[in-house]
Amino acid sequence: MSVVTRFAPSPTGFLHIGGARTALFNWLYARRHNGRFLLRIEDTDRARSTQAAIDAILDGLDWLGLTPDEPPIYQFARAPRHREAAEAMLARGTAFRCYCSSEEVEALRAAAHGAGRPVRSPWRDGGPAPDGPYTIRLRAPDEGELVNRDLVQGDVRIAAREIDDLILLRADGTPTYMLAVVVDDHDMGVTHVIRGDDHLTNAARQIVIYQAMAWDAPRFAHVPLIHGADGAKLSKRHGALGAEAYRDMGYLPEGLAAYLMRLGWSPGHDDIISKEVAARVFDIEKAVKSPARLDLDKLGHVNAHFIKMADDERLAALTLAYIAANKDWRIETSDSVKLRAAMPILKQRAKTVADLAEQAYFLLRDRPIVLDEAARRTLKDDARPRLGRLFARLKTMREWRAETLAAELKAFAADEGVGFGQIGPPLRAALTGGSPAPDLGQTLEILGREESMARLEDQVS
Repeated sequence: MSVVTRFAPSPTGFLHIGGARTALFNWLYARRHNGRFLLRIEDTDRARSTQAAIDAILDGLDWLGLTPDEPPIYQFARAPRHREAAEAMLARGTAFRCYCSSEEVEALRAAAHGAGRPVRSPWRDGGPAPDGPYTIRLRAPDEGELVNRDLVQGDVRIAAREIDDLILLRADGTPTYMLAVVVDDHDMGVTHVIRGDDHLTNAARQIVIYQAMAWDAPRFAHVPLIHGADGAKLSKRHGALGAEAYRDMGYLPEGLAAYLMRLGWSPGHDDIISKEVAARVFDIEKAVKSPARLDLDKLGHVNAHFIKMADDERLAALTLAYIAANKDWRIETSDSVKLRAAMPILKQRAKTVADLAEQAYFLLRDRPIVLDEAARRTLKDDARPRLGRLFARLKTMREWRAETLAAELKAFAADEGVGFGQIGPPLRAALTGGSPAPDLGQTLEILGREESMARLEDQVS
């Protein structure tokens, strides 16, 4: 059997973090079995579906590297096919026309729920058809047991008599979600449906529709939802944002994907791996059965791993783009060259591109640098004269490398008869103005001889 998975979001908002994980798990499973990963946009809610949301979903999937293997299918456009399937069930006798009014339906539902039984329409056994609108309902089975052999939850059993006579086509001819999903999954050749366990109860209803059409049902895998760090249902206060929000905060797509994998599945060790590596061993049956908890600190740890591994040219471009979008700093054409040269050092302590931007500020500042209050305090008393003597000494340096410069600073402190605490803070203030920066030897190397000496001269002249 050729494995086919699908991601089927409703375009009523961004690609939220839970949806991104669902898409990722479907992508991983398809890749693990050399199958196909498909996308279906479930845009039947015309009042809430928007093109902006569709664009956000497509953009988020593309950013995460989860591009489907075929162009997306749009559910609303398939309404004629859904009606055709409903008519086929009528012909098979597994569906029927129901002429109940909305008031009668509400009364039936209230009575059924009050008695703890499923909704049964009085029209399921036929009768003279009146004039007027009708719905098409599933003729739910009254006997037997439905078994969903879920790949994550195990066998989920439900008595067939607990299934309602589900509406398949509304009175206006529009298909319901339950019908549309089954028909679309069948026509797309979907073999495995991997989704959140909030859909677990839907599986039994959908299996009945598959049976009504004499179709083979796919295998289901219902993954527990993501919760906040406090164990509560995930919300925006926990960081339940769209994929684009994490991108804008400076996370790398490979970092977010690797973290999402860990929210519900693990290769069996603590190593941080890419989705491409994970695809070789991914097994949905090893997904955990308890809700995962979103932890932004752990996300930062995982992302830092990929920041360290990322290409320096790429990181420099991402950092400049972040600065352009979020800061009012003046950026010169030459700054990309500076950032590229500094990136091997800067990325060692960064968790996000936003961190890289903050760490790069000292490098991009214009002279003369305006010192913050803390930096000004370090340049009182004899600090400036001492910086003047250090300035003269550094002018004689032949080799401008971090290790050599750090050794020279220590030697200078010893020659001055003071601790390094009398040298480091004033020098850092002069070089950075109080902005975050790496170790002083590294800072001098990143700035370069010419810029370093110019910044020092500004403070000692």
